Amino acid sequence: MGDPRGFLKVRTRRELAERPVEERIKDWFDVHAESGVQPWTQEQAARCMDCGTPFCMTGCPLGNLIPEWNDLVRQGKWEDAYNRLSMTNNFPEVTGRICPALCEQSCVLGIHQPPTMIRLDEQTIIDQAWDLDYVKPLPPQRLTDQTVAVVGSGPAGLAAAQQLTRAGHTVVVYEKDDAIGGLMRYGIPNFKLEKGLLDRRVKQMEAEGTRFRTNVEIGKDITWDDLRDRYDAVVVAIGSRVPRDMKIPGRELDGIHFALDFLPDATRRIFGVKPVHDITAKDKHVVIIGGGDTGSDCLGTSIRQGAKDVTVLQIMPKEPTSRPDNSPWPTFARTYQKTSSMEEGGEYIYSTDSVNFEGTEEEKAKVNIDNSTTAEGFVADERGHVTGLKVVSVAPGENGPFTRQPGTERVLPADLVLISVGFLHPDTETILDQMPVELDKRGNIARNDKFATSQDGVFVCGDAGRGQSLVVWAIAEGRSCASAVDEYLTKEKSELPAPIKASQSPMMLPR
Repeated sequence: MGDPRGFLKVRTRRELAERPVEERIKDWFDVHAESGVQPWTQEQAARCMDCGTPFCMTGCPLGNLIPEWNDLVRQGKWEDAYNRLSMTNNFPEVTGRICPALCEQSCVLGIHQPPTMIRLDEQTIIDQAWDLDYVKPLPPQRLTDQTVAVVGSGPAGLAAAQQLTRAGHTVVVYEKDDAIGGLMRYGIPNFKLEKGLLDRRVKQMEAEGTRFRTNVEIGKDITWDDLRDRYDAVVVAIGSRVPRDMKIPGRELDGIHFALDFLPDATRRIFGVKPVHDITAKDKHVVIIGGGDTGSDCLGTSIRQGAKDVTVLQIMPKEPTSRPDNSPWPTFARTYQKTSSMEEGGEYIYSTDSVNFEGTEEEKAKVNIDNSTTAEGFVADERGHVTGLKVVSVAPGENGPFTRQPGTERVLPADLVLISVGFLHPDTETILDQMPVELDKRGNIARNDKFATSQDGVFVCGDAGRGQSLVVWAIAEGRSCASAVDEYLTKEKSELPAPIKASQSPMMLPR
């Protein structure tokens, strides 16, 4: 039982202090000036009311035992708190930093006070556990003779791999990039998620028995059907990496890129890895289309690279500062949250749609495409380079919620445009050719409630099956998928936890 009067004694909410803007934009380290246990950590945890019905747990797809470890933080029992936390979450150092904290939106205290600091408590617990050497490898007591290939090393793939390894199966994780982590490695900037956090988890998993193979692209280096022949089960966790494009005039101009081509290059440079696309914002007018988390990441990255100026466009209106009527507690409400990158500079423009790209008309050098000397052997590339983006204001009207407003057209200068408007579905070209699986109507890999695809022994978890979602959902999917794979291999009910079913949506969490 927590302190029954804790929320009455401490009514304010404390956050970790951030480093001064002028300091942190000069490097790629964590934006925070504080970490670990603070003088106020335990009194903040005491604000948790240990509700009879813990709605915070309902908001979390992992089923984290939030009131329990909140009270253990209050008492300073760090090892017990870590043991409770690790029962449900494989990578709390990640969710504790980048999760939008669905649990806090469901906190009962949040009805009339700022909610309990659940996410920060989670981060503090795992950081303390590492510092105090509580985090140990957990190799299986015995090995089975079953083998599993996990394709993709994002949060879903790694969670599935760790669970299956601990169940005694021999697990090999395949990753097409040069390092493990998926979008946690190259999609999230280092100033939000330092990569050393991933490295130490990978070492733990290797000590437990998980094997990793980087720079291996399934479908090219190894065919999908060959992979299935080699292993008793295959888990597809390739994410949802096909970006949503903007088919407006001028899209063919140079200088227009997807956000997930831009962000990985920035991280690669930090760690001395050769960039793939070699995109930089240095000395450029940058326009980012899309105001979500990825757009914010592009903003912070562009500022650190030395952009002249950065503009972020969002077709939606600015979010309300308090919970709107159509999102009653305890549902997740989209409210205005100022990110650390937004505090560093740049301009956000809301209720704005893109009309067309503008650019130079310079003809590029002709290219001999077939080594012949005839005129037919040469083509001219007249794409030119982007110089601006024509935009227009939108508002609700007769033609829908995003009706363009006459007379509001203007051109924003742009040397670099980053498209950050979401993802469509996983890249399934090679798997459909080599080991055909059924797709759902959105282009994701179809599965049943046990995460099984139409191919026997092939399972899918994370964004590849669910569609673009959150890291916390990916971990939950990986854990549940591991349970299903374990049952498939052993023909017995698995002892591995399965926090969700494949068909569950955020409003269908069972408790």
